[in-house]
Amino acid sequence: MLLLDNSAWSQLGQQHVAEDRVKEVAGWMARGDIAVCLPFLLEAGYSAQSAAKRRSMMAKFDDLPRIATDRHVESMALQAQQELAELGHHRLSPIDVIIAACAHRAEAGVLHYDADYDILAKHTSLIFDSVWLAPAGTL
Repeated sequence: MLLLDNSAWSQLGQQHVAEDRVKEVAGWMARGDIAVCLPFLLEAGYSAQSAAKRRSMMAKFDDLPRIATDRHVESMALQAQQELAELGHHRLSPIDVIIAACAHRAEAGVLHYDADYDILAKHTSLIFDSVWLAPAGTL
């Protein structure tokens, strides 16, 4: 299972993402292999250009598995941020840190187009697969 990050979601509708990859992600979504969490939903909703577009977009996520943001996720996210601070990397997006903690909790990966997840996977105790939508720098 992969948690969806807005950096990947926002790119999926763009023409520069390979058609094969778009179909692959659509298949994962149809099978329930893509999950969402509250931080992603809030970020995606923030990106909507109107109330109608937000409703339409959110409806696409209704049938996907949802990973809860519980006290354990909060604790792991705070610990990860502290670990990053020790290395001078604590200025990563708080949303990315929480999504990575949700992925760790769910024993899942994160589908993204954002180098923050590679830093989180490499420099924190969070364990998750960092899965790029496309190779870095290509979109």
